Order: sequence, then structure tokens, then C-alpha cells
Amino acid sequence: MPDSTTPAPRLPRIEPIGRMPDAPPAVVLLLHGGRSASRESGERRRLAYWRMRPFARGPLHAGLAVYLLRYRYRGWNGPARDAERDATEGLAAIAGRHPEVPVVLVGHSLGGRAALGAAGAPNVVAVCALAPWLDGSDPVDQLAGRTVLIAHGDRERWTSPAASFEYAVRAKRVTDRVARFDVHGAGHFMLSRAGEWHDLVTRFVLGVTGVEPEDPEITNALRLPTPAGLRAALAGPPGARS
Repeated sequence: MPDSTTPAPRLPRIEPIGRMPDAPPAVVLLLHGGRSASRESGERRRLAYWRMRPFARGPLHAGLAVYLLRYRYRGWNGPARDAERDATEGLAAIAGRHPEVPVVLVGHSLGGRAALGAAGAPNVVAVCALAPWLDGSDPVDQLAGRTVLIAHGDRERWTSPAASFEYAVRAKRVTDRVARFDVHGAGHFMLSRAGEWHDLVTRFVLGVTGVEPEDPEITNALRLPTPAGLRAALAGPPGARS
């Protein structure tokens, strides 16, 4: 039997305002950031956890189910890849709660790395990685058949936009549905142009799940060849576009 003192990931569902749908058309799993190495608990008091909650609003409003994973540990922890392992366990739990319902992974920083790594789960149809922490060692084969969106601010100081571009180039070799956006004027914590980060995720999630028509800006980036479709400048929501 497993040791009862061993921590386990937690998978709370974010409840919408109003009635929770009995049969959501799709599920979103949000994965927050963390540290490269830490055995501290993934408590929800962390700012990284709360930074992801606003990304639930658009999908919830459209009737999707949204979960925000709480990791066992705060860190990635080298070859243990703890956050990715927790994401994989969370996806298995979602498959049990929502059989045959498609899932979109949305992760920030360490959570973006976990989302990309866990994308091979059979219920995953798409991945959205925001300012993902990547170091050139991450595989891409698990992305086959998935739609991938990566976004990175050009004022980033914590993770590498160059690394996410290199990853996107490799991902494009296993799936032709890869887009990457440069978010001009934005840094790692997505405080600048915050509404546009949230809007981008909502447009991607609703389009890739078929809840709404695919967004033209995202569709155009997905169709463009390398490198143009991997260095697209985020124009923002319709009211902010020229």
C-alpha cells in the first residue's frame, strides 16, 4: 500500500457562477507555475496558483468544465518531472469524470512545460503554453495530432523566448497545427496586456474544441509556415486590433 504521508496532486473543479453543466462539451486543465527544484508543497496560497484562475472565466462562461491542478510539490525536480507527472495523473482523473470529453491543457511557465510534456494523454486535443520554461531537452513526439499554441512576452526575464521558439520549430515537425505568438510589451507574469493573454487563451480553447468558430488570428498563425507562424505578433482582441 502507498505511504499515507506521500503527498498527492489535487484536482479541484472551478465552479461557475450559476449552474454547473452536467455534460460539458470540453474540459480545460489549468497548470500553474513553480520552481525548477523544490519539495515544498504546491499550496494554493502561492501567487503562481492564483495567477491561473482568471484564465477560467472565458471557458466557464462558454459552459466548459475547468480544473486547476495543485501539484504535490512546488518544483519540477529534474528527471522526476514532478509537475508533468501530476498533470498526467490529473488527466487520468478527468478521463474518469468526463469519459470521451476532449481536454485542452493551459499552463504557465513550469506549468507550460508540464502541459507540453503531458499532451500525449489520449483525452488531450490541444495545448496552450504561456511563457513556458523550456531548456532544449523536452520531447515533441507526444504532440502528434494535437494543436499547439505558445505565447511569450518580449520583455521576458525568467524563461527563454528563444527556447520556446526552438521548441515550436521542432513541434512543427510532428504536427502541422503549431502557432507561436510574441506578446510585445509583456513580461513573464502576464501583468502587462493581461486581458489580451486571457482573451488569447479563451479564443484558442473555444475554437479548438469547436464551441465557437476558430479565431482568424490564431488560424492564420497555424497555417503560416515556419518561421512566420511561430513569430506572430499578438494583435489582441478585435477592439484592440488596427
